[in-house]
Amino acid sequence: MDYEIATTAPETKAGFAPADRDAHDELLRAHEEFKSANDERLAALERRRGDVLLEEKVDRISDAIDARLKRIEDFALKQARPQLDGRRVETIGASREHKSAFEAYIRSGDASPLRAIETKALSVGSNPDGGYLVPEELERSIAARLSAISPIRSLASVRQISGSVYKKPFMTAGPATGWVGEAAARPQTSSPTLDALSFPAMELYAMPAATATLLDDAAVNLDDWLTGEIDTVFAEQEGAAFVSGDGINKPKGFLAAPTVANAAWSWGNLGFVATGAAGAFPASNPSDVLIDLMFALKPGYRQNASFVMNRRTQGAIRKFKDNNGVYLWQPPATASGRASLIGFPLADAEDMPDIAANSLAIAFGDFRRGYLIVDRQGVRVLRDPYSAKPYVLFYTTKRVGGGVQDFDAIKLLKFGGS
Repeated sequence: MDYEIATTAPETKAGFAPADRDAHDELLRAHEEFKSANDERLAALERRRGDVLLEEKVDRISDAIDARLKRIEDFALKQARPQLDGRRVETIGASREHKSAFEAYIRSGDASPLRAIETKALSVGSNPDGGYLVPEELERSIAARLSAISPIRSLASVRQISGSVYKKPFMTAGPATGWVGEAAARPQTSSPTLDALSFPAMELYAMPAATATLLDDAAVNLDDWLTGEIDTVFAEQEGAAFVSGDGINKPKGFLAAPTVANAAWSWGNLGFVATGAAGAFPASNPSDVLIDLMFALKPGYRQNASFVMNRRTQGAIRKFKDNNGVYLWQPPATASGRASLIGFPLADAEDMPDIAANSLAIAFGDFRRGYLIVDRQGVRVLRDPYSAKPYVLFYTTKRVGGGVQDFDAIKLLKFGGS
């Protein structure tokens, strides 16, 4: 029998949309039920009388918490639509002209208005073989929804570029420094040594299909339809690449970087802390390794750090307590917030590996300083009414890249002996 959480009349709270507020209240109630059931389970274990029914009850409530978190995330996604307020009148007029021309292209294949706009703008992208740029408002809507769906994109630094590669210089050896007296001679210092990290923008595509009936229906908002068809596909592909992509025709994920034990850390590697047990937390004081992971990060990075893991790993950690009996995992304080672990925000990334022998299932770090995402400006759409008759395909592409930009800003927890 599935576990159900009793609901009460919604409480009025300023600043929360009713649906967000209800989902958040249900989550808080589920967490209280979880703590009560888990305390009962632990008490039974201390009496050396493990109760299978209690174990199942705790797991069911944990699943219910995950479902509530997913519901809150879905509400946040629906609200991730930028508004036109505050834009200049002439900018709005140009945007409407582009939007009207783009809609004519999508509905009927008439590309002449779009060609005229791109020619007038001296756009290098006016070649119809490569598709046409979507309106700026639609591009912003896609970007906003990607940030809402993709956990790593919401944490990392994001930079827009107009070229195909972004190069970021960094100093491998700085100038010599030292202390001198007021009248002492100043010895000549050595020059700094610079190198550069390259972040190429790779092509990501989706190909939603539409029927002639949908395209002929004037009541259908084609911007919403196209965004809804591609945002989840783009976000899923991006999310996997940002975590574990190999860098071949896709961004390079942070888990694809070389790793070393944190005591032997050097630039170009990510440091890890080992749990000491293959595919598991330590049998005694399991949460201590999370503390070790936190303090493996330097204080300058720690103040803005987040935990990153998938829901299954969260389910294991949700049962941990500190020495005062307080649960380390806490639900979001607000309907728009994140769950926290030991006081730090926790991002749910389903592309993180499960707990297994030698897996790197948990990451902790300042991802805004540690990971860089580059977006080449422009999302393109090419209408194809021929390849899959009677359907019309819309070959939609964007260019995106990514990689570690500061190897000292992210630490990993390895579920192994060393």
